[in-house]
Amino acid sequence: MWWGVAAALLANLLYSTGFVLQKRALGRLPAVSVRRPARLLRLVAGSPLWTGGALALAAGFGAQLIVYRTLPIAAAQGIFVSGLVLLLLLSARLLGERIPGRERYATGAILAALVMVVLSLSRTTDTVGTGAPARLILLVCVPSLAAGTWLYAVAERRAAKRHRKPTTGVEYGVALGLLYGVSGLAIKGVSDRSAGLLADPGGALLAVLGSPYPYLLLFTGAFGLVMSQAALQRCRVSLIVPVSTTVASVFTAVLGTFAFGEALPADPLRLALRVAGALLAVAVLLAMPKHDPPPPDRPEAPHPKHPAEELTAHDPR
Repeated sequence: MWWGVAAALLANLLYSTGFVLQKRALGRLPAVSVRRPARLLRLVAGSPLWTGGALALAAGFGAQLIVYRTLPIAAAQGIFVSGLVLLLLLSARLLGERIPGRERYATGAILAALVMVVLSLSRTTDTVGTGAPARLILLVCVPSLAAGTWLYAVAERRAAKRHRKPTTGVEYGVALGLLYGVSGLAIKGVSDRSAGLLADPGGALLAVLGSPYPYLLLFTGAFGLVMSQAALQRCRVSLIVPVSTTVASVFTAVLGTFAFGEALPADPLRLALRVAGALLAVAVLLAMPKHDPPPPDRPEAPHPKHPAEELTAHDPR
């Protein structure tokens, strides 16, 4: 279990570093849009700083595989979301992002919710699930992917409207969180199916390929890459990542616990702590501000053109 905790903390460090590096790289690139994915990928692939961030995220993925082999899903998600504090520190120090007081209080509330979840765990009674029916996984994941893609499209249309206040990116964060939640379940599934990789590599590979998990990972990886880069360039990483992480963690903890057969606590107090922690995290998410405040002592600047506007604008000549 302690190996799992150490791997989760390492994943936190790698993910936070990766997102901050990519945000910094995107700030130096021309505007990107999901409408032109090939151009987006070409631009980011040419940035060494972005590539360094991508490598950090890939290493975090590797650490996450270890976590799901040694910790219950709910415990793993509790440790993952605690990495938001590190992300906020890095974004303020390295990116100079101004974090409003309301969001600092929201982060504190999220940490309180995670403490509740962690306190609900027991080393003696909590078990690590090792399998889930493929039909159940698809029943959970396919509607979630459709909802995330639809919500992202809605956020794009709203952001493209002229004279609209700059969005904080909550809608983008929720949409990405649904994709990352599905990805979390897929990572858990791949981790379980590859358990015998050292003893029987061929059998383990066939077990992985015969499940829906690698294909869900390919889908969420491809779409998540394009969608996340466009959202990160327009919005603060100190809000996009906490919102998406909270949504993904609640999604993975609740649905993953059910799908992989990890029993809820039988003790009423532990059960109340786990449920209250999940509800508090969702309530904080719903209370997050939808627009960034104007800079202090400066008039509110007009919202810059969204890439979608630039693509559809007509030449006055």
